[in-house]
Amino acid sequence: MTTTATGASEHDGHDEHDPAHEHHKFLAHHFDTPVQQFDSGKLGTWLFLTTEILLFSGLFCAYAVYRANHPQVFEFAHQYLDKRLGALNTIVLIFSSFTMAWGVRAAQLGKKNLCVTLLAITIACGAVFMCVKYVEYKAKWQEKLFPGANYNPTEMPKTDISEEKAAGKLAADEAKLPEVATTPAPAADLMKTVAPAMNTAPDGHIFEGSSIARAPVGPHSLNPDWVASENSRLRREEASVARHEPMDEPNNVQIFFSIYFMMTGLHGIHVLAGMCLIFWVLLRANRGEFGPEYFSPVDFVGLYWHVVDLVWIFLFPLLYLIT
Repeated sequence: MTTTATGASEHDGHDEHDPAHEHHKFLAHHFDTPVQQFDSGKLGTWLFLTTEILLFSGLFCAYAVYRANHPQVFEFAHQYLDKRLGALNTIVLIFSSFTMAWGVRAAQLGKKNLCVTLLAITIACGAVFMCVKYVEYKAKWQEKLFPGANYNPTEMPKTDISEEKAAGKLAADEAKLPEVATTPAPAADLMKTVAPAMNTAPDGHIFEGSSIARAPVGPHSLNPDWVASENSRLRREEASVARHEPMDEPNNVQIFFSIYFMMTGLHGIHVLAGMCLIFWVLLRANRGEFGPEYFSPVDFVGLYWHVVDLVWIFLFPLLYLIT
């Protein structure tokens, strides 16, 4: 600061009321421009989201390892999950991502009422998601589908196919079974096949050699009783597949539910955190704090919400649609 002859003070040649150096009311003191503040905030948000992705990536790796080592466990245990509820939650979260993105755009355009409405809809979608998860968790609790040593299901998984559809599929599968001839070969033909494989000892005794010629026609040499038994077994297997009957329960099914509750529970916590953040920006939007010059909080919270939705897009097929 310097003092002129008239006693007026100057700030090193800069006018105290110079518009070029006037700070925005939402601009932090350590930033020069709103653009710099927005870019820095967005970079920090992406760094935080990267740590979140790494967190879930560890769980996805655990899922991959256990499923590779215990495929029968995952194929059996996923039958306890309700695909319809999982699909409903998927639709709800996809719609909430749309309303969140629209809310960010409304904040950029300064449309206060529209922004508040869209943020409220997004919170409502999150609430619907959590209510559906409550219904799912309650069912697992009642069926005693707990992780660890407390796993003790009260009943086997329910089938998801009607008897009429199963009967139709069974008939179609039976028609595809190969026809196996059960008529034994004539004795004369059989002797012609076996005779060359017999040898004669020096004393005239005939004994069977070590190499026996192949049967001229494979199916004609099969035992009729074995053929009937094999056809019966194949039909039972086809019937079980057609009716989607549950397999015999394998060992260590609790491994699946440990991963299920860990992944969906952690995701649910993130959904609740996202709802709280959206409610925070909703209150600020209702006070008219956002507009074309300042909308960073809405944008950053929107990024977080999209990542949470994206994690569920992977969880749904991995847990509910196992084949």
